[in-house]
Amino acid sequence: MKRSLFVLCTAFLLAAPVLGAGELQPPDQADGIPVSTAAAARLDTALLTTLGDKVRDNTFQKITSVLVMVDGKLAYEGYFNGADRETQNDVRSASKTVTSMLVGQAIARGALSGVGARVFRLFPERHPKNPDPRKLKVTVEDLLTMSSLLECDDENQFSSGNEERMYVTEDWLGFFLDLPIKGFAPWATKPADSPYGRSFSYCTAGVFTLGRVLEKATQRPVPDFAREALFAPLGIDKLTWIYSPLHQAQTGGGLRIRSRDLAKLGQLYLDGGRWHGRQVIPEEWIKVSTAAHVQASDTDTYGYLWWRRDFTAGGRTFPAFYMSGNGGNKVVVVPAAKLVAVITSTFYNSRGMHQQSDKLLTDYILAALPSSSEGGSQGAPNTR
Repeated sequence: MKRSLFVLCTAFLLAAPVLGAGELQPPDQADGIPVSTAAAARLDTALLTTLGDKVRDNTFQKITSVLVMVDGKLAYEGYFNGADRETQNDVRSASKTVTSMLVGQAIARGALSGVGARVFRLFPERHPKNPDPRKLKVTVEDLLTMSSLLECDDENQFSSGNEERMYVTEDWLGFFLDLPIKGFAPWATKPADSPYGRSFSYCTAGVFTLGRVLEKATQRPVPDFAREALFAPLGIDKLTWIYSPLHQAQTGGGLRIRSRDLAKLGQLYLDGGRWHGRQVIPEEWIKVSTAAHVQASDTDTYGYLWWRRDFTAGGRTFPAFYMSGNGGNKVVVVPAAKLVAVITSTFYNSRGMHQQSDKLLTDYILAALPSSSEGGSQGAPNTR
């Protein structure tokens, strides 16, 4: 009888979904993140349970974590495919947004004059190739908005500034400063004819250069400045930077960071730069850096290394700004719903990686929010 009971219990445990209950009731880790149950946050628990099931059955491929914060509390936390709470996720270009945060801090402290600071003038010891007076006019804002006139496009394999070309060189800063001025083919839209007066061109080398701008301005290595100005106030004490061949921190991507710490960064911006009542980043920087400064695609505008889009779910539209990286890594902030969603993934360089994360977000996270008739947070009705 005892053996039969043991076999029955073992079979039940093996069949039970891993972490299923914990997903809907995250534990308090005493890490500064308040927790709630999904039900208390008025989320559709059946839908969130289905989300976990579909990640586990590989409907959504290589997802490693999904976290949902509502009204400042962590209401859903799931880890998958071998990841756990201590996993430092390689979120690729989603970490570019951290560079935007640090630029804001450098400006707030007076170390950097502002987004109008001229980049090339900060490196008088350099004598770049392809000299052109227009290069001297490239500003910090141009790099924050991916809209400088330098010929740099990661989405064009023939571009002189494609990031893959940078990685096989030793001096990544020199790589960027040496780039020529871009030309505009007859079918290409020039900045003067573009929304916001800028022409978007995704450029990792430019964001790496912002790291060197920060070091010039603050006279400190980026990881040291980041620890003191951003991470320590949020209680983020475990992360890993990657470095260029000249041992300069890669501010253009690849930061390894835990999922709960990504949620903290999103919540910091949702709360106007405040963390537990303390103003960590000036509220004005939060507003200007998440505002639209350039048209990035048919669906997205772009701020200061923040993407912006209106996501649609269940007949409702949710204006959002978000961090985004290869593999479908995302930290999405939806102010109207008081929601922060974290999705981490190792689905790198795969067709449909971003669409997969977007579907997970719209069909299971945003759709789990209460409707207007139920009260609570909600998005605007979709009138398009």
